[in-house]
Amino acid sequence: MPAPDLPFRPAGWVNRLVASPRFQAICARVPGLRGIARREGAAIFDLMQGFVQSQMLMALVELRVLHLLADGPATADALARKLDVPPERMAILLQAGAAMHLLRRKGDSFTLARRGAAFLAVPGLADMVRHHDVLYRDLSDPVAFIKGRTDPELARFWPYVFGATGPMDPEVTARYSHLMAESQRMVADAALARVSFSGVRQLLDIGGGTGAFLRAVRARHPQLQLALFDLPDVVAQAALPADITRHGGSFRTDPLPQGADAISLVRVLYDHSDATVRALLARVHATLPVGGRLLIIEPMSGGTRPDPQTDVYFTVYTLAMQTGRTRSAAELSRLLTQAGFREIKLFHADKPYLTSVLEARRG
Repeated sequence: MPAPDLPFRPAGWVNRLVASPRFQAICARVPGLRGIARREGAAIFDLMQGFVQSQMLMALVELRVLHLLADGPATADALARKLDVPPERMAILLQAGAAMHLLRRKGDSFTLARRGAAFLAVPGLADMVRHHDVLYRDLSDPVAFIKGRTDPELARFWPYVFGATGPMDPEVTARYSHLMAESQRMVADAALARVSFSGVRQLLDIGGGTGAFLRAVRARHPQLQLALFDLPDVVAQAALPADITRHGGSFRTDPLPQGADAISLVRVLYDHSDATVRALLARVHATLPVGGRLLIIEPMSGGTRPDPQTDVYFTVYTLAMQTGRTRSAAELSRLLTQAGFREIKLFHADKPYLTSVLEARRG
């Protein structure tokens, strides 16, 4: 049985004031403070109920409720019959979906809300939600997870992060390649809105999976020569135009292809340890010509200003992978400087919870 919470006296006079029951009672009565108290209380409750929201989102996705309601309104009873769910339980799920603003209720009927329509419009988002069942299991004992006393299942979902270079199970390769490709389309759109390829002749995408980023680059910059480098089993599944060069290999052990004056690393570094990242950056530096560009495109920690998305979701996700770490732009900049890069610039994408972009040049 857990020990009961003990009385506490937080450090700092502001915290002591806020923690005072008497002060909270005053806030509840004073008009100017009442709204602040309500918002803080609601925010605290949202932290507590976050797991339930994510699970109800999973149920909506798995049952394809959002997809069904995209065709028009329906009642809980009608959806219950169609999906083989008890009517009273379907009503609770739909009510939760409406409370999360994914659905809209009008009388006894429910229809898709704007947020629900936006959810369906994002490529790969439903697949990512389904994939979270792995992460949910890994976090079933969060204290043991944080103490490093669990064996996360997520680490086995992405076998390449442990340095696998030989032939892999085709089903495993197809599974993670599909998920990577679907989510990478969102990342590519966000990054390319900020990146300029002025003066670039050839771009090499290292660890680019099945080529989703390069396809997005080709659509915007048809004049660029493009090349993909990834594990042979992954590159073999890449659906790319014939004039985009494919190179199969491991950036850990195989020579990097030569000839590019720009290299992109899209969601690669945060999958790996500092030692692996240092080694890769050194190899990239040696491959690029003087003045050649390196683009690091991935979610980044807020560092000294913790970010509500990247410092919760991505830092925990990469921790569960057991090999990587979500780094701040400042940390990545230090690693780049150590590798010999200069003129390091940070570009904030419109959706930093998807990605940020660091550009650096070979010194």
